[in-house]
Amino acid sequence: MIKGILTVGGWTMASRILGLVRDRLLATYMGVGPAQDAFQVAVRLPNMFRRLFGEGAFNAAFVPLFSSLLAREGHDTARRFAREAMAVLGFWLLGITVLGEIFMPQLMYVIGSGLARNPATFALAVELARITFPYLMLICLAALVSGVLNGLDRFGTASFAYVAFNLVGIACIVWLTPHVPSVAIAAAWGFTLSGVVQLGILLVGSHRAGMGLGLPRPRLTPDMRELMRRMVPGLVGSGISQLNLTVDTLIATWLPPGSLSLMYFADRLNQLPLGVLGNAAGTTMLPVLTREVQTGQVEAAHRTQNRAIEYGLILTLPAAFALASLAVPLMATLFESGAFTAHAAVLSAQSLCGYALGLPFFVLVKVLSPAFFARGDTGTPVRIGISTLVINFALNLALMRPLAHIGPPLASSLAAILNTGLLGGFLLRRGWLRPDRVLLWRLARVLLASIAMAAILLVAQSMLTTPVIHMHGGRRLLVLTGLIALGLASYAAALQILGIKVADQVRRQFRRRVPTRRAGPI
Repeated sequence: MIKGILTVGGWTMASRILGLVRDRLLATYMGVGPAQDAFQVAVRLPNMFRRLFGEGAFNAAFVPLFSSLLAREGHDTARRFAREAMAVLGFWLLGITVLGEIFMPQLMYVIGSGLARNPATFALAVELARITFPYLMLICLAALVSGVLNGLDRFGTASFAYVAFNLVGIACIVWLTPHVPSVAIAAAWGFTLSGVVQLGILLVGSHRAGMGLGLPRPRLTPDMRELMRRMVPGLVGSGISQLNLTVDTLIATWLPPGSLSLMYFADRLNQLPLGVLGNAAGTTMLPVLTREVQTGQVEAAHRTQNRAIEYGLILTLPAAFALASLAVPLMATLFESGAFTAHAAVLSAQSLCGYALGLPFFVLVKVLSPAFFARGDTGTPVRIGISTLVINFALNLALMRPLAHIGPPLASSLAAILNTGLLGGFLLRRGWLRPDRVLLWRLARVLLASIAMAAILLVAQSMLTTPVIHMHGGRRLLVLTGLIALGLASYAAALQILGIKVADQVRRQFRRRVPTRRAGPI
């Protein structure tokens, strides 16, 4: 599982870094304003469906069934099941895509009704959404193929495909913009074309893995009915974080113009550790945990769960404290350019602080949810999800006026805290989660080390003669690099002082993987 986390995390990190390059181009050319708001709402719609029908509910239902069939009945049965699932999913997605193109103005009013206050912005959002909406079908099919590869423990190809999204997006922004009416339209076409590339890469990968997939006639076989039975409740359960973000989007469209863009750029930084750590842990843990549960390895399942929590939080907790401590330097260094001003960087940094509060809990939701899915229980996360969705909406309404662009991120974080508490409570009560002493001991010290690191970073910034926000070019980048290095060093030192010997563990792991060569006889 650790190898899988490192593989998925490594490729996800590469994808996120390229994503920052793509986002900087969007910030430079469009800044924060109506055009950026319209584009972000347009891509949020297919992304919402993608995470609900693709990465969320579908994967939560498909991967355990596929892994179980592969373990019990072999390669051919699992392949037949995957082909049937692809045919059924493709049929429904095609219908959704056609309906979405026809009724896009009505859909746009549901997700971004606040944009209707400016008819030109609303019309642009509808145009962009019609370009990006086919991405829904492409990426959901890609998520299915990715689930097949993950079920085969081939995490590298599935993770590499996501790098293509940002590569294609960057290429379209740079080279297509001169040939279309605006950079927003170029970025929208890049969004959809990336889906074609991603699906192509994954289909080639599955073929090389001996699991070539086609599109037979859609049929509701018993396996498909079981898949649908598990998938329908999971539409809410596993996609609750995305539903909460969608609520944030709807609320943000009613805030002053540009608020949605400020939140977007803040969330992109928040998604860096969330995607690298949370998605990697959840993706690689689900097939492992499913096999252990199916084969009756109870103690092994508990160890897998505990280590996934530990590995997720040992880096996510300091990441949350670091994002909050370095919010302004990060936003200014990464995005202040062209149409993205220093004032916009400060405002977006405030949104980032709201997201950072919930970062560890967003990761915990991704790590705790597979414990239900591996046991075929998608109903409990649904009930929990509905509760947190309602509370998130209420918090958004309460916070949007007094806190503006900080309100929706803070509401999402509070909802994630509640979601984590409820998931953990149900798992503990059912005996599906048994935190061991090692986990509790390490997490307490990780929290103390993270607090110490944040305090050192804040003191270091207060000692600068010129605030980072007022620096420019290479000097700003140099200072930010120094602050990040200071944060890493202080966190590692604090762990060492508190008794977590990270350096020793790394050395031991390295020695296991690279045995020492001994001189033989000449």
